[in-house]
Amino acid sequence: MYKEGDYVHYANSGLCKVEKVTTLDISGADKDRLYYYLKPVDDWKSTIFVPVDTRVAMRPAMTRKEADDLIDSIPDIQILWISDEKKREQAYRAKLQSMDAKDWVMIIKTLNKRKRDRMVRGRKTTSTDERYLKSAEDRLFSELALALGRNKDDMEEYIEKRLFA
Repeated sequence: MYKEGDYVHYANSGLCKVEKVTTLDISGADKDRLYYYLKPVDDWKSTIFVPVDTRVAMRPAMTRKEADDLIDSIPDIQILWISDEKKREQAYRAKLQSMDAKDWVMIIKTLNKRKRDRMVRGRKTTSTDERYLKSAEDRLFSELALALGRNKDDMEEYIEKRLFA
């Protein structure tokens, strides 16, 4: 069970802070059932209520060591090359939902390569590619920033400096 103050990665909401672990004071709610009150890091105005006793797609935020190890492994993470547009989008969606940071890196590397390849041919990046790239970067950079005590907006530069210094 997570406790107040913990950071978790929750399903499609991304990185969240556990604000409280308590019952819901809402009419019709079971007064004996515990809930996590989650605050998404990128949207502090929102609150997500998740029952403690159900199996949900949630995991602890990565530690500093896990973040360092992930960054060190980036050169070894393969790209995901699928020529069929629909299958490629399905793969991106599945990788984002896997909650595995290595999958997010795979998406980022793949889409950055696709972007460069399209630019060479005088073509723009597709809106689908941009959407998945932004989602993967948001998830990855938020979690790395928390683990490393850095600003999310500086993560791309930090990673490049670290890998290519």
